[in-house]
Amino acid sequence: MISYKKEPEISVGILTDKKINFELYGEYKTEGFQKPVSGRFVAELTADNKIYCKRNDEDFATAGEILFTPVDSSNESFLIRDVVIGVQFHWERKEKERFTGALKLIIENGSITAVNILPIEKYLVSVISSEMSAKCSLQLLKAHAIVSRSWLLANIEKSKSVNKAESGHPKTYSTENELIKWYDREDHLLYDVCADDHCQRYQGITKIFTDIAKKAAEQTAGVVLTADNQICDARYSKSCGGISESFENVWEPCKLNYLSAIVDYKFEPENYDQDFSNEANAIKWISGNPSAFCNTTDEKILTQILPDFDQETKDFYRWKVEYSQEELSQIIKDRSGMDFGEIVDLIPIERGNSARLIKLKIIGTKKTLTIGKELEIRRTLSRSHLYSSAFYVQKENIVDGIPGKIILHGAGWGHGVGLCQIGAAVMASNGYMFDEILLHYFKDAELKKIY
Repeated sequence: MISYKKEPEISVGILTDKKINFELYGEYKTEGFQKPVSGRFVAELTADNKIYCKRNDEDFATAGEILFTPVDSSNESFLIRDVVIGVQFHWERKEKERFTGALKLIIENGSITAVNILPIEKYLVSVISSEMSAKCSLQLLKAHAIVSRSWLLANIEKSKSVNKAESGHPKTYSTENELIKWYDREDHLLYDVCADDHCQRYQGITKIFTDIAKKAAEQTAGVVLTADNQICDARYSKSCGGISESFENVWEPCKLNYLSAIVDYKFEPENYDQDFSNEANAIKWISGNPSAFCNTTDEKILTQILPDFDQETKDFYRWKVEYSQEELSQIIKDRSGMDFGEIVDLIPIERGNSARLIKLKIIGTKKTLTIGKELEIRRTLSRSHLYSSAFYVQKENIVDGIPGKIILHGAGWGHGVGLCQIGAAVMASNGYMFDEILLHYFKDAELKKIY
């Protein structure tokens, strides 16, 4: 079992751009200036690939990185302007966000990345407040703190042991007829995690703070989910849609028993066959309204667990998206970089345990290709992301074999693996304790304190 002598520090990529505007509140030490500094700064990347940092009439340039360390970490903070949140989602926007800890500026892929370095427990208070409202129940926040801590530490350990260039499982599998991709946080090589949904939504102290969020982190400090004497790579999404998905159907082809499919309720759904390799069963499931913890329209619960921008999504358990032929064919062309011509059909090839599509065949008048996995499907069929890949296709206004309208009927919100956030919120409101919630979603896992 991995253990730590003390609480670890982590590094979080906040913003990547050619120019970064930031403000230091309090005194920060940095090698670029002789005395501790504060105030407004601009950092830009020069033509000769150096970071040029300017404050009023003072400036300096470095070819490496710049680290701003607070003199008093309990009182100092910094603000970064124009931080993009909800990257490529329908509610994407820019905000100014404030952080504690150290600020490091690094050069990454021809741009500057602002990195926040801070203790993991302070990070987690922000994560559970950013992913959900900090007003929700203590039991739910405690469960989420443990999941987020487990996921982060498991993936940091994994990134130490895996040589990215020699990973045992390629993230792209491509042939003439098939393109299979999956995405994971190992894409970050220069810091531990990013601040957006690709990793865990983190918005510093901007969205915090309530005492209950701090309590949730403090009362579970150092506690993680474990299985087979390892920290669990715990995952979560907004709504599983009634059945959670298995890890190997979304990411690398590696089975993790604690991330296998579970029915999100007290008992098995009645009158549904869960063999979703039979398309009729999948259509019945997605078009139905099975009982599940995450099947709720309770505004009191939803306003507690969803931040304001997530409340813009109302129909997360069962949803519908309609496209005209012109709209869908253009979206697929823009998102995939391939011209399929007019879209003749979207054919399910393989589904997972939650009815989420793992492989989808796109048939066009110019090109036919099978794509996967679930996130690639969601990205290809939407300007942002579809809520999930658990959908079936309805075609209308068909002329000479070409549908004029394509309707996607879907279930759930997100990849569906691990903790279902809305389901967990309903469980907490029904009196379940944090450990009961966790052991419902993570089969055969255990809770252990490692620092």
